[in-house]
Amino acid sequence: MGYSSQTIASRPQLARAGERPVYKVVRTSRLYEQIVQQIEESVLNGSLKPGDQLPAERDLAQRLGVSRTAVREAVKTLREKGLVEAYSGRGTFITNGTSQAARQSFDLMVKVGQQEGSVHLAELRLIMEPGIAALAAERVKEEDLSVMREAVAVMDRSQKDPPAYIEADLDFHLALAEAAANPLILSLIDSIVGLLREQRIKIFNVAGGPQRGQFHHKRILAAMERRDPEMAREAMRAHLEQVREDSRFPAGGKPAAKQGPTSSRLTS
Repeated sequence: MGYSSQTIASRPQLARAGERPVYKVVRTSRLYEQIVQQIEESVLNGSLKPGDQLPAERDLAQRLGVSRTAVREAVKTLREKGLVEAYSGRGTFITNGTSQAARQSFDLMVKVGQQEGSVHLAELRLIMEPGIAALAAERVKEEDLSVMREAVAVMDRSQKDPPAYIEADLDFHLALAEAAANPLILSLIDSIVGLLREQRIKIFNVAGGPQRGQFHHKRILAAMERRDPEMAREAMRAHLEQVREDSRFPAGGKPAAKQGPTSSRLTS
């Protein structure tokens, strides 16, 4: 994540949109909630942006006129909300709160559902990703294609190396999201990366899973290279139908899903 040089300045009232963020002295009870509210307002009005650094704990406490304990509790609450992230030795930074919150929500829902959650995730992807692939085919750049080609090459040579294969698989799908050139799409895919990794670990251990995945990855890549949105949509749909089928089987199982394409356009 890139960090800006912007830090919190000191003025008597909260900044308006576009101004440097500032804080009022807190004078009521439940001090940490007041601090949280001020930081949230600064994020909402644009005076604090993702990558901006908060002052050190001692400095922030002095500016706000509160104890370091109150600041520490406020930062803890903001971390739980996904609005800030603390890095040892570097400081505390504003994050993309939407992506963080979405990630936590998706993780919780799928983990609570366990086996059903994996199938639900596959169904969600089947609804969402064919459209993303179609959009990516219209907007893809050569640098995106280079990332996809490299990811496919890594998967080809990592059929017996689960970690390498899975990370390359993730790189391939993230490259598709980036090629769509829509920051909301990229944020949404980023929010479920952890779940996608767990799903791929499970599918890798289903008999023939990596080989079926590669068959479809290459079809998707071919559609990207042709800049063919409908071919990309159909190729991604076929891939995710395979993922959904594989998600229903325990490790070592033999799903009935066919490896071949579901549309003649995919072989053209």
